[in-house]
Amino acid sequence: MADNEMLGTDVEIDLTNCDREPIQFLGHVQHFGCLIAVSSDWIVQQASINVKDLLGLTPEDIIGVPFASFMSDDAVHDIRGRLQYLASDDSVERLFDIKALRDDDSTFDVGVHWSDETIIIEFERHDKNASRISLTSLRPMIDRIRRFETVEEMCDGAARQIRALLGFDRVMTYRFDQDGSGEVIAEARRSGVDSFLGLHYPATDIPKQARELYKRNLVRLITNVDGKVFPIVPEKRSDGTDLDLSLSMTRAVSPIHLEYLRNMGVKASMSISILRRGELWGLFACHHYAPHMVTFERRTTAELFAEMFSFVLEDHERNVVEIETRRIQSIHDRLMGGLANGDTISENFDQIAASLQSAIPCDGVVGWVNGVFRQTGSTPNEEEFLALVRHLNTSANSRIYTTDNIAELHPPASAYAPRASGLLSLPVSRKPRDYLVLFRKEADRKKKWAGNPEKPVTMGPNGARLTPRKSFEAWQESVREHSVAWTDRDKRTAEMLRVTLLEVVLRLTDAANRERDRAAQQQELLIAELNHRVRNILNLIRGVVSQSKGSVTSVDGLADLIGGRIQALARAHDQITEQNWNSSSLKMLIRTEVDAYLEKKADRVSIEGRDVLIQPSAFTTLSLVIHELTTNSAKYGALSDSRGEIIITLSEDRDGALIIEWVERNGPPVKAPTRRGFGSTIIEKSIPYELQGSVDLNYALTGLTATLRIPANSLDGFTDAAEHHAEPKTVFAHGDLLHGDVMIVEDNMIIALDAEDIVQELGATSVCVASNVEEALRCIEKRDLTFALLDVNLGRTTSEEVADDLTRRGIPFLFATGYAEKNQLAEKFPHAAAAKKPYTKESIAELLLVTYPVDENAPE
Repeated sequence: MADNEMLGTDVEIDLTNCDREPIQFLGHVQHFGCLIAVSSDWIVQQASINVKDLLGLTPEDIIGVPFASFMSDDAVHDIRGRLQYLASDDSVERLFDIKALRDDDSTFDVGVHWSDETIIIEFERHDKNASRISLTSLRPMIDRIRRFETVEEMCDGAARQIRALLGFDRVMTYRFDQDGSGEVIAEARRSGVDSFLGLHYPATDIPKQARELYKRNLVRLITNVDGKVFPIVPEKRSDGTDLDLSLSMTRAVSPIHLEYLRNMGVKASMSISILRRGELWGLFACHHYAPHMVTFERRTTAELFAEMFSFVLEDHERNVVEIETRRIQSIHDRLMGGLANGDTISENFDQIAASLQSAIPCDGVVGWVNGVFRQTGSTPNEEEFLALVRHLNTSANSRIYTTDNIAELHPPASAYAPRASGLLSLPVSRKPRDYLVLFRKEADRKKKWAGNPEKPVTMGPNGARLTPRKSFEAWQESVREHSVAWTDRDKRTAEMLRVTLLEVVLRLTDAANRERDRAAQQQELLIAELNHRVRNILNLIRGVVSQSKGSVTSVDGLADLIGGRIQALARAHDQITEQNWNSSSLKMLIRTEVDAYLEKKADRVSIEGRDVLIQPSAFTTLSLVIHELTTNSAKYGALSDSRGEIIITLSEDRDGALIIEWVERNGPPVKAPTRRGFGSTIIEKSIPYELQGSVDLNYALTGLTATLRIPANSLDGFTDAAEHHAEPKTVFAHGDLLHGDVMIVEDNMIIALDAEDIVQELGATSVCVASNVEEALRCIEKRDLTFALLDVNLGRTTSEEVADDLTRRGIPFLFATGYAEKNQLAEKFPHAAAAKKPYTKESIAELLLVTYPVDENAPE
């Protein structure tokens, strides 16, 4: 299925020894590139015949000639510099769009690496017409992967993004099993292409040698399975040894693999290795049903994406282990608490079995401790188990032991396979041999193979030569007397629980006391770390609750008061979080608080003066002060009637401090409060105490006037940015806002993927994504569209032609823009609103409701 690149073009393989037989590379390269081999003294020793097509030079022109004699000075300088960057034997350095030759202005993409004492330099002609891809796109690609919660979702998202990046008809995420076979666990494909999702492939499809190569060279590309290949001349290096091209990007692949691809109907392929802790975890396998060239630049981007994806996989696995550890710690604590009275495992078997089943899915549990048999669920009976335990005594030596096919190791188990086909044993002592054993029932599994796995290879017409299989039709295998396999997660959990159960046993001895002390110390460290992380926020909330309880007399009033203050903190936290914990706008803070609390009265609050950026350390303090001033005004001040207003003026003092003037007027008469509540304390004391500023309050009869002074060290400067308003909340009408087939026209891959998710969440059943005008017009012609979202600017063109076609056909659409193009198109398309980038599901929904209102009388 994947790229089993057994090196060489004429390879003799002994089928009985194919995992160990060395494979000799005879030196061929593909048509899209060429290579030259340079000795350390920069004299060319070998070259691909294809140098004539790519460089305009024959091998005779350059073999034995100083490298610098035909390469430009800049190219020689750059290549020498890149050689210094090579950090390991498997490193490859790249240069893009460089003028390589002295007498030719053509530009090339170049790869450089060491092969023993030889420098391998590979050339590909740079495609100036190919769209460029910025490496900055990798971060949002990886950010999208991090959103997913499971490995399968991550792999599916990665396959979609690689297909969008590289343009193949099909991209699969292929994961290796422990036995070397593999499974397609995720897939992104063009419409009309058959699905390979869920198919398994035998280990022989990708030989052991190829797997080792995958770990060294992460990307392999075949642009045309029928393309011409070119030999290396001379065949040997100057010292008579073979040239190792394991890291070569343009090297030809085995004709066996090319035949394999032809048998599948594939014309071009690319594979990208996925490593986990240095071992081969799987591949991104790409297929195309016509010749397909991927530029060096995009291949490099895909390689970097795969390496970063591997890190995300490892990080996800660590998180899963951490979560599992906490969960097992909880089970551990329950078990230790339940067994604190010193009872034995047998006496507490039901409790222990229930804990085991909650941690590791199974159908039954047997306890065999001190010669006592206890059982719950679907298991062998006592006689059957005693015969089995003798086998365990010879197989499991104080360690976790698992099998999903008991009958294979203990033939009498066939008699009770429907009840128990798989087991996981936890030894809980050394002498006598005591066990807790988890059992799983027989699972009638049907495994889908891409062809019969018993016939992965056949003998070729030329004798003992490996020939790839020709049938890739799905072949279903029914597996009997097997349970669902025990996962690595099951085994990790079991090992942690085994340690817990051993502790239960040992606690009856003096050694158990020492074990408990160590466990307690570890738990104290964990609690201390957790306490350190949450102490500040808990203390703050406690203070808010404590200081607020005397302010009102009713429970509902107290709940509203505390809730409002905590919400003010939350809104402030959201605002600085959105700014990546950088300084944030004071006007936005005020407007957010005013809009949230005052609702319809919010338009009676005006903010004058230049905006100012408040540092995160001062943001929480100011948010509470603004909240208390706002609520006081709504309850007792200018906004407690229908006429009053608040004018907030921001200005800069001579020493750079911020002066906030809060003036209430035209409201009811005001008098100073007779008691000091927590709200008044926040207003008067928090700024002087926490920010070393000052507060001056004047309860004039005509309205409250407050002057707040914030020192410059809590600010990040003043700005002339326009006042911010909170984004309006969308109230969705009944039913979905979109339906049917929707088109997205967007030339940025990441934005297009986000837009696809948004319209699907709004009800679209299928989505056509186009990156340019031509693709969009084809989509309109072929699909029965119900709606379209058009990016106004498409590089050097606009989507005006697409909008014209949609208008003629009566298909509703919205524009999306990060600039001001809509102003130019507004007169021509007055019916189409514009969503300002970056847009969200809520903002698109709001525009849909305003521009294309839902018929409230229509049936749901």
